[in-house]
Amino acid sequence: MIDLKSLNEIDYNNLGEAPGFVKAVIAILIVAVLAGGGYWFLIKDQIEELERAERTEQQLRTEFESKQRRAANLAAYEAQLQEMELMFASLLQLLPNTAEIPSLLVDISQAALSVGLEIELFQPRGENNRTFYAEVPVQLRVRGNYEQLAEFVSSVSSMPRIVTVHDVFIRPHGGSDSDLSMEARVRTYRYLEGS
Repeated sequence: MIDLKSLNEIDYNNLGEAPGFVKAVIAILIVAVLAGGGYWFLIKDQIEELERAERTEQQLRTEFESKQRRAANLAAYEAQLQEMELMFASLLQLLPNTAEIPSLLVDISQAALSVGLEIELFQPRGENNRTFYAEVPVQLRVRGNYEQLAEFVSSVSSMPRIVTVHDVFIRPHGGSDSDLSMEARVRTYRYLEGS
């Protein structure tokens, strides 16, 4: 048993003659201080660096797996791209070139006349250029009955070239409910060859 009174009598200038228990406690304290200092100054930074490296490894692994899946599907993507290019080429044929625009405008006006509509206004507007196509708007005002207006819109939508009808406004004309006036903006589109 250790006597606390004997601990007070220890000569700290001559620890070599101290009891074995005191030497053991001092040795344990020295080892603990060295271990703690070694951990703090050497190992702690290495553990943090290891954790950063593990996080980076996980991110890179996820990125690699994603790219590997895409690379595995590369042939399918290339086939899909080729199919889309063919579809794009066929859709471009639905856009008239510059030379076909006047005949297309004539076709639109003929569609109105063929169903018996009276054309009050047919005014082509300036082109609006977009990325690879240009919009060619036409301000239109026609008069007729409901069936004629519906047949006109139907015939315009079934043209072999892309023609769309926008901003449709229908109102009675004169005193008759069957005589209607329709204002609309008809747009056709043409491919810009330099795109």
